[in-house]
Amino acid sequence: MPFPDRQVIYAAPMDPTKLLFIAVLALFLVGPEKLPDYAARLGRFVRAARGMLDEAKDRVRDELGPDFDEEEWRKLDPRQYDPRRIIRDALLEPPEPRRREEEPEPEPEPEPVVQRARTRPELVAFDDEAT
Repeated sequence: MPFPDRQVIYAAPMDPTKLLFIAVLALFLVGPEKLPDYAARLGRFVRAARGMLDEAKDRVRDELGPDFDEEEWRKLDPRQYDPRRIIRDALLEPPEPRRREEEPEPEPEPEPVVQRARTRPELVAFDDEAT
């Protein structure tokens, strides 16, 4: 585990018993008088969230152009990247045939550098008080 001091919370899928439990709990916490109002608010929130999500998908589809496909959208889902499946698929696929490496072209030989001899030595400034 990368973080042993942190608790890991797994989200399980919602089944009818869990939904029933949440409904009964909401009935006791909110009360029967306010429950329809809160249910209507929840419905409006879910519809608004779904509308925003659809607008975002349409905007991405418009910006990426006609080549973008719904199937490609699913390929970008991070939940599909299971490391065990990726490793298993990599181990089960046949190895690629090795290609013969082409011989690299020989590098040209560098030209010899000719230096001229100095005719007189250059004077160097010397500071005897420098540290």
